Amino acid sequence: MRVPLSWLREFTPLATDAADRAGVRELGRVLDSLGLVVEGVEHVGDGLDGVVLARVAEIRAIKGADRIRQVVVDAGAGPQEIVCGASNFSVGDVVPLATVGAELPGGVVIARRKMRGIVSDGMLCSGRELGLGDDASGLLVIASTGAPDAPLPGGIELGAPLATYLCIVPDAVFDLAIEPNRPDCLSILGVARDLAARLSLPFAVAVAPAATSGAPAAELGSVAVHEPAACPHLLARVLTDVLLVPSPPEVARRLVLAGMRPINSVVDASNYVMLELGQPTHPYDLDRLGGGGIAVRFARPGERLVTLDGTERVLGLHRDALGRTVEVEDLVICDARDVPVGLAGVMGGATSEISESTTRVLLEAAQFAPLVVARAAKRHGLRSEASARFERGVDPAGLGRAADRICELLASACAAAGVPGPVVAPRDLDEHPRPVEIRTVALRVERSNALLGIDLDAPAVAGLLEPIGFEVEPTGTPGTVSVTVPTFRPDVAREVDVIEEVARHYGYERIPATGRRSPYVGGIGAAGIVRRRVRRLLTGLGAHEAWTSSIVDPAALRRAGSGAPVVTLANPMVSEESVLRAQLLPGLLESLRRNASHRNPSVRLFEVGHVFLASPDAAALPTEREHLGLLLGADGDDATVAVHAWRALADGLLLAPDAVSVVQRLPSGAVGDGGDDLGDAPHAEAALLVGLHPTRRARLVVGGRSGPTLGAIGEVDPEVLEAFGLAPDRRVGWMVLDLGTLDTVARRDRRARVVSRYPSNDIDLAFVVGDEIPADALERVLATAAGELCESIRVVDVYRGPGVEPGSRSIASRLRFRAADRTLTDAEVSELRTRCIDEATRELGAVLRG
Repeated sequence: MRVPLSWLREFTPLATDAADRAGVRELGRVLDSLGLVVEGVEHVGDGLDGVVLARVAEIRAIKGADRIRQVVVDAGAGPQEIVCGASNFSVGDVVPLATVGAELPGGVVIARRKMRGIVSDGMLCSGRELGLGDDASGLLVIASTGAPDAPLPGGIELGAPLATYLCIVPDAVFDLAIEPNRPDCLSILGVARDLAARLSLPFAVAVAPAATSGAPAAELGSVAVHEPAACPHLLARVLTDVLLVPSPPEVARRLVLAGMRPINSVVDASNYVMLELGQPTHPYDLDRLGGGGIAVRFARPGERLVTLDGTERVLGLHRDALGRTVEVEDLVICDARDVPVGLAGVMGGATSEISESTTRVLLEAAQFAPLVVARAAKRHGLRSEASARFERGVDPAGLGRAADRICELLASACAAAGVPGPVVAPRDLDEHPRPVEIRTVALRVERSNALLGIDLDAPAVAGLLEPIGFEVEPTGTPGTVSVTVPTFRPDVAREVDVIEEVARHYGYERIPATGRRSPYVGGIGAAGIVRRRVRRLLTGLGAHEAWTSSIVDPAALRRAGSGAPVVTLANPMVSEESVLRAQLLPGLLESLRRNASHRNPSVRLFEVGHVFLASPDAAALPTEREHLGLLLGADGDDATVAVHAWRALADGLLLAPDAVSVVQRLPSGAVGDGGDDLGDAPHAEAALLVGLHPTRRARLVVGGRSGPTLGAIGEVDPEVLEAFGLAPDRRVGWMVLDLGTLDTVARRDRRARVVSRYPSNDIDLAFVVGDEIPADALERVLATAAGELCESIRVVDVYRGPGVEPGSRSIASRLRFRAADRTLTDAEVSELRTRCIDEATRELGAVLRG
């Protein structure tokens, strides 16, 4: 909504004027603090030097040009030829002419130009080009005389500056975004009221009752309401001896600044009052109304109406999203002969619009049900300024005031033109089938203070509410006041709505920030923190989180190598989705296949989800576990990368160094065999090993070898890859963890350790061990032997080849030693080295390589 500053000052004496740019900015901040969001401020009135009034004398076509015409205009000094692309004007119209040398708003300088061989001595301008509104669809037509030699309307002189005629003075126009819950601020009056209250300024609305004479309105017209729920109030005023004249320059200027085009005194007055007071009205040509009256009813299905925009609309019927034609409730204004003449609250009809021949006017002001108007406007794709206000609710007590203000404007326009004003018939036609409901709300001052975090007493609350139209009276209950809601605030119905008004006018910026005191504040638990950290760590490894369905095809589980019982759905939608998944691997392999089929074969995916394990005992309930699955399908990924991923995850989660052991599958009967064959593992643990390569896999065990299984790492079996349509010769790493078990794993001390300022000593030890001995077993032995002076142990190389017997491998580890209080001597480091070698030889049978 565009709100000129000069218009606001009609209701409250704002100290700021348009020339005070800093003051305008401060006023914008005040509007923002009131919840009236300022989307922009436009300063107007500058850049109109050299723009004069001119009348169109002749319009000529230009050969070979369909979009431009040669226009001959008279600006008081003889004919001038202009090339123009607009088409919304005709001979006799008075339009603005920017002469050669004029500089328009935005810095455009008008120069003499030649187009299609014709010299253009200036430019005819639209409202937007002059900074007088947003209308760029055509020229700004000041007046229409019908002929180049017809008498000019009063106040118009050809060649006179446009700024002088329009009484244009420097002004600032605020572009406000009005929220749906503030229908009162869809008017200059409402915005001014809020400003005056915040700035502690006087506020007054002075609309004098219209002087009446002649025959009463009931003898000249009639009104009827057949749908009181849709139209609670209908008022009609009859005006006779009406003469159409141009609106006074100040009225025309404000309409242009607000984005509307001046037309004539009657239409302009109706639009002006809608913008000023927020009450839409509609003037009908009484002589063109059948039967001389209006009535309100719902349209009959199939009735037709040509609206003011020239479109014929079918009423009472609507085609829905399914293509069906259904009957709907379109509220219409009919004449006394029951012929529709307007779509109520949206737009009037063309058959009864105001024209040059109009001498009698029936002025309609009404209150319509918001939902009825909103639905009709949406169905017909016809949202107008009037419908925007009716949709949010208008002041039911403001109908008579709006009619009085229109009569006041018409009288002023006629006086400025030197003609007699219209005659207003006494005793308006007023159909008010539903009286206005005056709402009162009990406001507990203590409750208001508790919600806002401030400390106000009842008089202070009244001082905030009364300037914006609320009436505050004490009640018999201490600390509670009775608040009477003004009729122009249909959005205020509850105590909390009144408290919001207290907050707005107290000032949101003045309300102190306070911490939440509720004992029921939600928060993420320890398990949620672990899962969040897991997701971040895996994302850091270049993996993308995936989601796969927990309802799967039983054949997919079999392709992954699972032969365990499954949980079957009682009523599956399709047979391909009839069981609950027992592993995450099948879904992620299918995702990998789909990526590969879309030429994205190198991808890492992870998923956190629940799996469902049927018990071998049919009478027992299934087990639901939360698993993490990481599928490593990028180039170069294999079991080794899966081990590195596990190490990174363990470090990131601060797992204790000896909390989890990596236990490889050993040949049956081998020393250290932990019984890792699927047949020997418990049901839940066996599910973790499904799909892994028989020799390139390992279990993650909490504590020693006999502890619970946390998960598994390794490579996916090539046969499983081939079953899912993937190349069997590629290597895909896999890690799966039981997150419920992970929550029980011991963590390292999170407190920071003192960093030693003394130098470290690194030693490299390469041991030859059998393939059945995992690297982390060697690491644990070395860590135990090295003691507290060992800062870190890292595997730097694994070698198989000449010099190493088959069935064995060389594992090179780098140990870093450092003391917190001294520099280690060579003797100390040598002793530590010897201890580590002896321990590895004794515990694992390791042989130190030369």
